[in-house]
Amino acid sequence: MKSEPTEFSISDLENMPNQTEHWDGVRNYQARNMMRDDMKIGDQVFFYHSNCDEPGIVGIMKVARESYPDFTAFDPDDKHFDPKSDTNNPRWYMVDVKFIRKLAKTISLKELKQKPELEDFPLVRRGNRLSIMPVSKQQWDFILSLE
Repeated sequence: MKSEPTEFSISDLENMPNQTEHWDGVRNYQARNMMRDDMKIGDQVFFYHSNCDEPGIVGIMKVARESYPDFTAFDPDDKHFDPKSDTNNPRWYMVDVKFIRKLAKTISLKELKQKPELEDFPLVRRGNRLSIMPVSKQQWDFILSLE
């Protein structure tokens, strides 16, 4: 899962009450579907900082609450407001995530792209920059070995 560190960083998550926060504002159907249908309590997730000096994986969190309607879609004062979203038939969902740890070092996108073991990893494929992407067990283990 990725976030711009100026919007919400791994340190922000670490400093939240109970080190837990909802992951709101996802407005892509494919990413929403992964969050809504595939993410289960206890699943571990990489925290990725995007749109910054050194984009990369900076930490690990876990799913603390499975998907539920993203209430920011219903709030006209919120930047993630969606006037077409309906509380009776929600369009957007979110999960709660809990901080596990920061990585010893940022595993940069540049480094990830240089690893042939990750050629099928969605993050390194051109034109594939969803805010939420699946990671296989093999990819997870390999990425952690880079730490």
